[in-house]
Amino acid sequence: MRNIKAIFKKQFKGTIKNPEILMQFIIFPLLAFVMNMFAVPNFDVEGIPPEIAEMLGANMPNMVTMMATIFAGMGLITVTAGIVSEDMERKSLRFLMMAGMKPMSYLIGVSSVVLLVSFLTSVAFSLIGGFTGADFWIFTAAMMSGVTGSIVLGATIGILTASNQSASALALPVAIILGFGPMMAQFNDTAARVLHIFYTQQLNLVADYLTHGATGTPLWQSFAIIWGNVAVLGVLFAIAYSKKGMKG
Repeated sequence: MRNIKAIFKKQFKGTIKNPEILMQFIIFPLLAFVMNMFAVPNFDVEGIPPEIAEMLGANMPNMVTMMATIFAGMGLITVTAGIVSEDMERKSLRFLMMAGMKPMSYLIGVSSVVLLVSFLTSVAFSLIGGFTGADFWIFTAAMMSGVTGSIVLGATIGILTASNQSASALALPVAIILGFGPMMAQFNDTAARVLHIFYTQQLNLVADYLTHGATGTPLWQSFAIIWGNVAVLGVLFAIAYSKKGMKG
């Protein structure tokens, strides 16, 4: 517990002093808010193909949940990969492991600050999307589940890379696929079937369920798939930590 607190304090100080990291938590809900206030109410869907109009039309929760999925699946992967790769590059992780730091303790310490700020961002998305009552908490829970998946994935990428620059190079394409994948899945059935196993697509399905009703995937199944992703990624992180951590 003492080690977790020490990492939390270090990461908290580093986060509040880094505007690039803080912007990841602000820019996506801000864009969703702007769309809500200005873009969507004035959007003219006349003459647009029905399937595109359905996604981009005057149904604001679609736009909010699209930005929420991009935030959970894209921004946080690169953020966490950068945090962990920095510890690798500075040899901090090696010393932590020599002091007996376990992979779960390190992951909790590193991710706790990101989770805390992500919770505030997730609440903002829920409010902007107009979710109330049980739907508010279901959507927030789905967001935090997706956020957890991205954090563990980002941490794994950070462990596997030798520098902050290489972490960014590896994390960015992965983040783009997971962040924008659900949007592509709305146009292509094949993409939807492939992406069905990933947590960002399931987050999008939860949002669709709350917005439009039944989507063919029960809520419990979506949450099960999301946390199945988290479990698999957690195992991969533990393996990467034990194999590569001492090289940091």
